[in-house]
Amino acid sequence: MSKARDLADLLADGVVGSGEVADGSITEAKLASGAVTNAKIASGAVDAGKLASGAAVPTQSGHSGKYLTTDGSTTSWATINIDDEIIISSSEPSSPIQGQVWYDTTLDLLKAYDGTNWNKVSPVIPTISAISGIVYTGVSGSISLTGTGFLGQSCTVTFSASGITSQNVSVTASSDTSITGISIPSAVYNLTGGTQVNVTVTNADNGQSPSSNFTISQVPTGGTVTTTGSYRVHTFTSSSNFVVPSGVSLSNVEYLVIAGGGGGGGSYNGAGGGAGGYRTSVVGQTSGGNSSAESRISLSPGTYTVTIGSGGAGGDSSNSSPSSGGSSGSNSVFGSITSIGGGAGQGNGRTINSGSSQSGGSGGGGSDSGSGASGTAGQGTAGGSSNAGDSGAGGGGAGQVGANTSGSRTGGDGGNGLSSNITGTTTTRGGGGGGSSRDTGTVGAGGSGGGGRGSGNGTAPLDGTANTGGGGGGGTNYNGSPQYGKNGGSGIVIVRYQL
Repeated sequence: MSKARDLADLLADGVVGSGEVADGSITEAKLASGAVTNAKIASGAVDAGKLASGAAVPTQSGHSGKYLTTDGSTTSWATINIDDEIIISSSEPSSPIQGQVWYDTTLDLLKAYDGTNWNKVSPVIPTISAISGIVYTGVSGSISLTGTGFLGQSCTVTFSASGITSQNVSVTASSDTSITGISIPSAVYNLTGGTQVNVTVTNADNGQSPSSNFTISQVPTGGTVTTTGSYRVHTFTSSSNFVVPSGVSLSNVEYLVIAGGGGGGGSYNGAGGGAGGYRTSVVGQTSGGNSSAESRISLSPGTYTVTIGSGGAGGDSSNSSPSSGGSSGSNSVFGSITSIGGGAGQGNGRTINSGSSQSGGSGGGGSDSGSGASGTAGQGTAGGSSNAGDSGAGGGGAGQVGANTSGSRTGGDGGNGLSSNITGTTTTRGGGGGGSSRDTGTVGAGGSGGGGRGSGNGTAPLDGTANTGGGGGGGTNYNGSPQYGKNGGSGIVIVRYQL
């Protein structure tokens, strides 16, 4: 026997029969690697009976759809109890099996079924794609966030910025992609305009978003600033500027612009001064002489001049018969809005220095049978007329004409003003000055809203009230002692808006 021929060749050629080889005499270690190939094993030569116990492959009959498994020593067929693929859908799978996996396309979330609930396989990390809402320095407010991974559940929104400790706000997300109505902590909105604020969201999975940011915006300045409800109110009692900063635009701005009131006429029987022009755009209220307010305005960034009109001087004279008329009040201005100063009341019509009643926002009253002057349309009313000697009529008010005299030595009342709640408190302004009577006659009352009373019977006349645009009271002569006409009240400008 040739040594070159191996056992496999001898078996294949029949030289050595299988019965001639003792059981176990040929071990794996005695076979050369690759010595036994498929070609050297006759078809059917190896059957289950010739395999060691447990080495046989179980029969496949009746086991369709099953898979072969082993416990380490024995092979067997096993049943697939759960779907071996991930279900991808926007809605929860019906009749789920414990261990089943579902990718929720609505939330972009992988979930596994525990037999009762679908649970997230891993935490969701939220993102912020947009911040809506403007935060103004010193003004409370709120913002909203748009993004992903908010889960429609409780979230913590964290604000951080230089100069403050981190501020946490607990809020429930409106949906997986939206959180609305997040109140800004006071520590944040009280930051200086221009400060950058960082924002993060931590969702119910304790996943935290990358940081996003917004900048604290400047607010308009000028005058004395107060708030009423959702409005910011700027009140000007002296001339200044109203400044709308860059990046801020205001719409539906409401205003009240009142000019200085007219001075009352000089002594003997001076008439009352007219109220300063009264203009407003406050919804539901009226401008002088109008039944409704003017249109509201919009303001873009810029500086708007505010001028407060002064009251006109009361009538007096340097000659022996001090009976001159007063002087008219000055205009008040807010940007393009101008209110006309109140007209002066007439002095004693019988003397060389009597002057005459003057037109204005509201007209001055007439004296000693003189006629009252007209008001400006949309700003005020006319002054009253004197229908008898030794009497002065009332100046026109923002809401009512000045009263005529009812007889000799009877002063006419000033016309009433109008009320406004632009500051949150209802206040009446723009009253006309009261007319006077000679010596012991009846005094004309000042109109409601700052009109000064007239004089007579020893009663001294009064100035119009400051910052109401009220007309000054008329002067008179009491037992040979002259009482000069009084000054009109200064005007006012008030602006309000919502941010």
